[in-house]
Amino acid sequence: MKKALHLLDGDAHDAALAARVHPQEWKNPTPEGRYNLVVLGAGTAGLVAAAGAAGLGARVAIIERRLMGGDCLNYGCVPSKALIRSARVAATVRESRAYGVEAGEPKVDFEKVMERVRSLRAGIAQHDSAERFKGLGVDVHLGEGRFVAPDAVEVAGQRLTFSRAIIATGGKPAVPSIPGLEEAGYLTNETVFTLTSLPARLVVLGAGPIGCELAQALRRLGARVALIGKEERLLPREDPEAGAVLTQRFESEGITLHLGAQVTRVETHGEVKRVHFERGGAVGVVEGEALLISTGRSPELESLNLEAAGVRAGPHGVEVDDRLCTSNPRVYAAGDICSRFKFTHAADALARVALQNALFLGRKKASALVIPWCTYTDPEVAHVGLSAQEAAARGDEVVTLTVPMSSVDRAILESETEGFGRIHVEAKSGKLLGGTIVGSHAGENIGELTLAMTQGLTVGSLSSTVLPYPTQGEVLKKLGDAWNRRRLTPRAKNFLTRFLTWRR
Repeated sequence: MKKALHLLDGDAHDAALAARVHPQEWKNPTPEGRYNLVVLGAGTAGLVAAAGAAGLGARVAIIERRLMGGDCLNYGCVPSKALIRSARVAATVRESRAYGVEAGEPKVDFEKVMERVRSLRAGIAQHDSAERFKGLGVDVHLGEGRFVAPDAVEVAGQRLTFSRAIIATGGKPAVPSIPGLEEAGYLTNETVFTLTSLPARLVVLGAGPIGCELAQALRRLGARVALIGKEERLLPREDPEAGAVLTQRFESEGITLHLGAQVTRVETHGEVKRVHFERGGAVGVVEGEALLISTGRSPELESLNLEAAGVRAGPHGVEVDDRLCTSNPRVYAAGDICSRFKFTHAADALARVALQNALFLGRKKASALVIPWCTYTDPEVAHVGLSAQEAAARGDEVVTLTVPMSSVDRAILESETEGFGRIHVEAKSGKLLGGTIVGSHAGENIGELTLAMTQGLTVGSLSSTVLPYPTQGEVLKKLGDAWNRRRLTPRAKNFLTRFLTWRR
């Protein structure tokens, strides 16, 4: 059972995790009558929807075939950020001489690092536990749920009828079809946290957020890492300059990059995996004792039997309208299963939209949400709204302003001057359209920009906001000041000079 759920046999922390989010002794409740809401999937979107509905007095059931808490708790945000924290400590010790502190090369106990990850994950699991949701008034059904009618699902031999349903089964690692890959064996984000010993050499396939985060973390903990990406830069969906900053950092830390490369086959020689690739007409090969696949996500649609409910789906997941309603007006969807935003906070926000529309005839639109995101490398890369490419496509009506972190006092004092703040602004109105922050606290600082955009504020709000000094968040204030200076045209400055001369 634990292997199927990607947990360690005999590990006390994983045993505690399983006891909370998939207890073996759990007895599914006997359904009595129609539910107001049945939720399929107990990841972030499903749990938010179920808890919200139960709190409003609805009769709710939730179905989960694997671990409650979904990808975020078990294989994503929670364990990865715990791992990244240990890696950053190792990097800080390694770089301590630059700060006048002698420490030397850190001695990493990888087994203890991973035990810490599993311990923290097990502790947080209580928030997503079956018992907690039972206490909230939710009927928790563990098992594989499938539609058997437009208004009914079946789980563990029981039929649950509903007035409304929300599909929130999330996604899973997308594994490319590469000759020799299955025979060689590989890790994904679902299995990498079962490691108890650090691979001497690691090959990472994929230059997106998961690949970049884990490549840097495991390199800092002592592995020799090579990363292969089919795009020409790291984080290809981000601002090109963000990828360039990260490339420079990765190379300085000893990560070997093969970008713009296509993997052709994988060979196995004893414990060694050889990954062959082509790049620009040339061929290459890298070797490693472990191979990590991080080439994207695919929707969890298997076994749902969507046809029985009249719910349409495609290669990108369940098809929904802007209200998150499917082709069956009784059935809605939320989270990774139906959205291009594959983030925990996006799943949370979308679940709230789906819940209001499903139970209360709401007209909330998913497109109205302002959704930021962050890749937790060092430096972090955070973004919201319009991208650099989208801004350029809009032409002269958009002004792009950039302030380097090297001009922010706090970044200078902490020797963290890599990166920049960048915003895209509507030229005539000053309306904020989007932005990117690259820096050690980018994930924290993007919130201010997101709030301003959510409230429809202009770029002037960044300049007029008083911030504590010194903070790296000042990069946004400096961007606001840059906008104000831009508005001071030669004609306006000439007028002010004449006015002030008259006032003397």
